[in-house]
Amino acid sequence: MKQKITTAILIISAVFAQAQSNPAITSWLQNNTITGRHYVNGNSTPIVDAVVANCQTVQYSTNWVYINTHGIPTYVTGPFLDGNPSLATDQNAIFKFPLNPVQNTGTPTPTNGGNIGVFVNGVALFDYRDGVAWNANTNALCGGPGNPPCPGGPGASMDWNRDAIPAERPGFDCSKAHPAMGNYHHHQNPSAFNLDLVTISTICDLYPADGLYVIDSALHSPLIGFAYDGFPIYGAYAFKNADGTGGITRMKSSYSLRNITTRTTSPTGAAVTTGPVVSTTYPLGYFREDYQYNATSAATPDFLDEHNGRFCVTPEYPNGIYCYFTTVDASWHSAYPYAVGPTFYGVKTAAKVTSISETVSTYTSSTTNINIVAPKDLSMNVYPNPASEFIAVQLNYLNSQNIVVELYDMLGKQIQKTTIYQGSTIAYFDTRTLYNGQYVIKVVYDEKVLSKTVSIIK
Repeated sequence: MKQKITTAILIISAVFAQAQSNPAITSWLQNNTITGRHYVNGNSTPIVDAVVANCQTVQYSTNWVYINTHGIPTYVTGPFLDGNPSLATDQNAIFKFPLNPVQNTGTPTPTNGGNIGVFVNGVALFDYRDGVAWNANTNALCGGPGNPPCPGGPGASMDWNRDAIPAERPGFDCSKAHPAMGNYHHHQNPSAFNLDLVTISTICDLYPADGLYVIDSALHSPLIGFAYDGFPIYGAYAFKNADGTGGITRMKSSYSLRNITTRTTSPTGAAVTTGPVVSTTYPLGYFREDYQYNATSAATPDFLDEHNGRFCVTPEYPNGIYCYFTTVDASWHSAYPYAVGPTFYGVKTAAKVTSISETVSTYTSSTTNINIVAPKDLSMNVYPNPASEFIAVQLNYLNSQNIVVELYDMLGKQIQKTTIYQGSTIAYFDTRTLYNGQYVIKVVYDEKVLSKTVSIIK
């Protein structure tokens, strides 16, 4: 009997230890108080929703972790200016991920339409596609809203499949996302358009938001999600070398645009049905098949493999693990294949489930957990400075807590107070009623204090 009790204790202790150290359990942003917000076209004041944002519960067994989420972020969603009538709506989903993901040693599994992963705030990740393709029989687009169905219906194999990133950019909100039948999702790096080094969308001017995290070229990007094979997804920057050496650098896609003017062959050179000629209407990059994989590039340390990942050391995985990265170019514009794909590295076992059919434990996040505390060189950006109507305060990392931001005058009197919500990076102060002069912005994060002086001039 004593031996059985001892064995049971050891098993429980092992599971508990796993919960304290496995990022697949500890990295999710849990919240039961903050609700989502959205813009509608023509109104730059966010509307507060009733649906709770981020993830609500995290439960785990020996082999699986279950994430309950409504699929709504804390950053403001919308509007979607391409005529999309949908809003980000409650998904009330349970996602099941493996705690011990394994490499697929057989034929790689292609990514699919719909969810192929989930970000740590419970928001869906889609791959490159948008459900639209080229019908060579009619010489026109098929599938998706406003187009006739493709031959064979949704999911049928087509030779030329539209890339959502260039084709649907007018319909992305400031955080580079949009809904499909209410399922709000990103196809790409979840950082706002106005944070790119070269701006390619002005939607943030009227409808500001921030996305999940802020790219910082000096820091290893945070762990931002998990793919449906269970392997982690990181932002755009990492250690140059897989062993954690070489400094921080941008992770680069090994896919590049083909040198073609007509669309008659696949990326492998095989003959396929003819697509539209390359033009201003259908530029290179409009279809996924416009890209080809370069294995020579993939052999370079800071270039990724055919799945858009590599085996490497990260802050959360000091012993190394296979990781995907949300690739961007030198201007921080999204770079194909964007996050995961076009095939999975691992065995695809994650899924959306309706219930949990095994005994599980509940994980409660802790602000002292090493996996959710921001790096020691956390910093903030304050703009504009000088200011006249408003001040924006933005953190340079993924924020895992609600952080109070305070505005003081030079006599030390608190003038205003606001909050940067968990899973968001930005907060604003209205300065229209304040006098000209110098003010101090103060942020306290765990035991770290950040402060910056700002001028108000009207």
